[in-house]
Amino acid sequence: MTNRHHRTGPRFGVNYTPSQGWFHHWLDFDLDAVRADLDSVAALGLDHVRVFPLWPLFQPNRALVRPRALDQLGRLVDAAGERGLDVAVDGLQGHLSSFDFLPSWTRTWHRRNLFTDPEVLDGQSTYLRALATALADRPNFLGMTVGNEINQFSGDPHPDPDRVTPEQAERWLRRMLAACEEGAPGRLHLHAPYDATWYLDDHPFTPAHAARLGAATAVHSWVFNGTAQRHGAGSVAVGQHAAYLIELSKAWAEDPRRPVWLQEVGAPAPHVPADQAAEFTRTTVAAALDCPDLWGITWWCSHDVDRSLADFPELEYSLGLLTNDRKVKPAGRALADAVAEARGVRPNPAPRSTALVVDLPEHAAGRADCGPGGPYFEAFMRLAGDGRRPAVVLASRAHDSAHLAARGIAELVTPDDLGAAPRA
Repeated sequence: MTNRHHRTGPRFGVNYTPSQGWFHHWLDFDLDAVRADLDSVAALGLDHVRVFPLWPLFQPNRALVRPRALDQLGRLVDAAGERGLDVAVDGLQGHLSSFDFLPSWTRTWHRRNLFTDPEVLDGQSTYLRALATALADRPNFLGMTVGNEINQFSGDPHPDPDRVTPEQAERWLRRMLAACEEGAPGRLHLHAPYDATWYLDDHPFTPAHAARLGAATAVHSWVFNGTAQRHGAGSVAVGQHAAYLIELSKAWAEDPRRPVWLQEVGAPAPHVPADQAAEFTRTTVAAALDCPDLWGITWWCSHDVDRSLADFPELEYSLGLLTNDRKVKPAGRALADAVAEARGVRPNPAPRSTALVVDLPEHAAGRADCGPGGPYFEAFMRLAGDGRRPAVVLASRAHDSAHLAARGIAELVTPDDLGAAPRA
């Protein structure tokens, strides 16, 4: 079977948020409503969706993965295929839009560490293997993501973290990825951290984990992390944030051609005002497409959250490319236009020949320098604002001529060379 994720050129998709019932739709699964949602997604010219089974609903007991739930997921994947859409499936949900979804066999009276308890690990790997196996024969199944930003359970600022060391985190990731591969060999299996991996000092899920484990590197780009607050919605830093994370991730990759998937990016109001969402979309997509080895862009999200649902952070209600009644919003039209335009460009842009050196160890402890307001972040944005198209290279590889040549890097610059201001 030919793996469809080996197509040339970047992929364009959306994180599928059902218009009816949000991810609670699994409780009242309505295939006709799903089909209508997918029709509205396909009409934008996109080629894939990322979907989210809710872990407690699919595996309510450690020894039970519900056959009916697997069947419903399969029917969703088939419906997407009928509309020309490939499907990536996230497993351990985990965390979505400020809500945690963890099965009862990991909490309260059964409280066990998500990353180190042997019985929990057995249950997780069984579940991921079951999902992958159920979809393995479908040609439009791209592969599994271990879970959505599950690294947020591992430490601060989570209110009830499951503490883990970097070594334990790596063992956990390797086992979960192996379970996905066992279920569906050869597909695009990866893991998806939120940006604490790149920006939070001493976070146990490290840049090396993100850039070396799994078939691709996933980055989630959200400018409400301080970028928009510090720089403003129309700034270079906001427009380049996704491209920055793509390039930052490459510093730790061992394969100079490792694909990077911009797996989540969106225009959160009020950090990006509604009347600037379309321009933000155009700018972000153009900047990401200027990064070599981009696997694809998957926007967050397909449809707005229905305001009849309570307790979401305000920004979560309006992130859709389409309204709750499936009408295309300005950002959705901007993305559709960008996709149509990008179909005609060459698959890979020219190498980024100037690299900004980041002086951090392999399992970076001092990552705050790379976050918004940090001297490294600000130096990168200064170069980007000057039109320099910076790449990123670790200081430990700055004299590795083979590595630099493989990435097309001809010039090295340090933040000190630019006189970058220290963190405010």
